Amino acid sequence: MREYDCIIVGGGLAGLQAAIQLGRYSSHQVLVVDAGEGRSTLCRTYHNILGFPEGVSGEELRSKGRMQAEKTGVAFEKDRIVKAERVGEQIQLTGSSGTLYSARTVLLATGLSDRFPAIPGLRPTLGRSVYVCPDCDGYEVQDRRTILLGSGEAGANMAMILIERTNDLLYINHEQKPISAELHRSMKEAGVRYLEAAVQEVQQTEDGYITGVLTEDGHIYESERGFIAFGGNRVHFELAEQLGAVIADNKHVEADHRSLQAAPNVWIAGDLGLHAEQATVAMGEGSIAAIWIHKELQKIKKENKVKQL
Repeated sequence: MREYDCIIVGGGLAGLQAAIQLGRYSSHQVLVVDAGEGRSTLCRTYHNILGFPEGVSGEELRSKGRMQAEKTGVAFEKDRIVKAERVGEQIQLTGSSGTLYSARTVLLATGLSDRFPAIPGLRPTLGRSVYVCPDCDGYEVQDRRTILLGSGEAGANMAMILIERTNDLLYINHEQKPISAELHRSMKEAGVRYLEAAVQEVQQTEDGYITGVLTEDGHIYESERGFIAFGGNRVHFELAEQLGAVIADNKHVEADHRSLQAAPNVWIAGDLGLHAEQATVAMGEGSIAAIWIHKELQKIKKENKVKQL
């Protein structure tokens, strides 16, 4: 079992930015353990990242980010960390492969997973013409015919946000979960069209642009853009909890606002935390956490040298 100065759990945008920052200090042994999943593997085009006016895919960012980190000496391992515990002054991580990893510090960038049903045709449109975040991509539906696929009140609340962007919005309650009378009234007054029906297919062009949806009764509703809001997203908080971090009611992890430290020698970055869930925020937090991890590693190494004298 090799020991590292820092292990980053999660190779998404937060984890990769942290890896690049830590690697550039040229004084730490850093490992990124990644299962190869996450939000950034699904998004075909990020439209709001500096320097990419035509958009950039999550896969391209991940691929280039890994190469950039590897050039500084950062190591990568494909595995899923399923257990975290403290062993003396070290943090020991266990992978689903059975491999044990040990580190002085850990950065958790495990993020969350969006919940959405396996509707044929939906996945290829994600990030290209169907979106999940109104702060990131509300701009993309401005004044466009838009279909929102969702479930119950999660979708209704999203509809009330999106109706500020376009007056041509249809909310299809795919799972036909209940909505309060008050929300129904608010949607109607705002001009949101509403339909309870299971969607059989998301229709699209070859390059992933939605053209409409086919419902269970055989009706096709045309659309230029789409959003999803099914609720019940899963935050991957378990490792943070095992290492003593405070978990909020919504399962996101609390951390120091300045350093992003969540527990002794444990930091977080990205959608795991309590903040706006955006790619650019995740990258910024990766850098911030890495800077503070570097400070702590300098302190630890200095103290160890003193002990050896």
